[in-house]
Amino acid sequence: MVDFGQNTLPLLTTLKQLAQGVDTPFYAPGHKRGQGIAPQLSQWLGLGVFQGDLPELPALDNLFAPTGAIAEAQQLAAALWGADRTWFSVNGSTAGIIAAILATCGEDDKLLLPRNAHQAAIAGVIHAGARPIFLEPTVDPAWDLAFSITPETLTQALNNHPDAKALFLLHPTYHGVVGNLAELIALGHQGGIPVIVDEAHGAHFAFHDQLPTPALALGADLTIQSTHKLLGAFSQAAMVHAQGDRLDCQRISQALQLIQSTSPNYLLLASLDAARHQMANEGRERLNAIVQHTLSCRSQLEQLPGLRLLTTAEAQPGFTALDPTRITLDATAWGLSGFALDERLGEQFQITAELPTLRQLSFIVSLGNTPQDLDRLVQALTAIALEKQNAAPFPLQLPPLPRSESVLTPRRATFAPTQTVAVDAAIDQVSADLLCPYPPGIPVVVPGEIITPAAIAYLEKILALGGTVSGLADQSLKTLRVVDPTFVL
Repeated sequence: MVDFGQNTLPLLTTLKQLAQGVDTPFYAPGHKRGQGIAPQLSQWLGLGVFQGDLPELPALDNLFAPTGAIAEAQQLAAALWGADRTWFSVNGSTAGIIAAILATCGEDDKLLLPRNAHQAAIAGVIHAGARPIFLEPTVDPAWDLAFSITPETLTQALNNHPDAKALFLLHPTYHGVVGNLAELIALGHQGGIPVIVDEAHGAHFAFHDQLPTPALALGADLTIQSTHKLLGAFSQAAMVHAQGDRLDCQRISQALQLIQSTSPNYLLLASLDAARHQMANEGRERLNAIVQHTLSCRSQLEQLPGLRLLTTAEAQPGFTALDPTRITLDATAWGLSGFALDERLGEQFQITAELPTLRQLSFIVSLGNTPQDLDRLVQALTAIALEKQNAAPFPLQLPPLPRSESVLTPRRATFAPTQTVAVDAAIDQVSADLLCPYPPGIPVVVPGEIITPAAIAYLEKILALGGTVSGLADQSLKTLRVVDPTFVL
């Protein structure tokens, strides 16, 4: 039964009424309701979208001090997702993650977080001046994938760092893997600290019982969700949900105001209102249909010889459940890297995946997909399987992930004077950059850490195999940026 309140669209309705109204605009943006927009854009998109591109007019409320339409839309979202309070973000989950860290950690405060946290978490640490205490996730070498941290790892960290100010967790990973989140949250609370959960890829969890349990239902104090990734909002549109009294909501509001635009895009905000309304009124039915079709698709893909599918059969410490709508494939037995399979699907079958890496290819299935989409994927991979049944396997072996010592906080290293030096000369120097190879998407070097020979060898191996390394100022890896040694001393 749909709650009557969830059948309203306070922000979208208000924006639509104003967009369809008539006035003489002497306010920003400069295109004035589309009248001055470039014709190439208006011919393609029509004028409607630009008529709705309005500023903070009184009727549209203020994102940073909401009392009207935005406040009502956020309250409806909080009720639907089971939060005490919800904030809308027009700067994606990145803004929510940074704000959460700013609201809980200050200069030199310790933040416990998994090493495979999104780079937005490192950005939050840099903004706050916090000291990251990295927790190693379990890594499956057969998949080159990092999963969740384990309760044992967290227990040891809490014992070693009883002065930590907050715990930051990932639920799920980019590939849909879920760890023992309930126990991790309980341990954090036993340690007397709030628990922040990066749930960027889990905005849909609350709407189907065959999906992992959402973080709020497991006791998280704050979750950040990319509504645009899995639901029907515009790109950059995200939500931050809080519950309980372990966090200061005013500090979260202040932090979000610090890092978001003072001219938020109301089309993005209205898309969050619309996405909430859609999930409340028809989302469960639509999501149920796509979950069932995806389960059927997964069953068919599991039958293809040589193709590996990430499933709950891979379950191990750090892997207790899997989002079935996230399909991750390994076609190396067909002689294809993830990059090669992605290229083949795109060129021959016009199918585009979410994330190719050396070993895997991952697909996001959402309520925007159709059964025909999944059928096309099965047909395409079946055709490739027939062609590649006698292929030699793709050679792929990655060394263990190296680790290094931290001598500066990421903030101090990021804003310190730097030098660009030859890669050999960078050994034993302090990194000024965040160097993160894909796969497995875990930072090898964080700003403030010592660059070791093992780290350089690992990065060189990744690049030689066709992978990528984010954060390199020199993509050839002939030089690296390091903190000026006189600053470190």
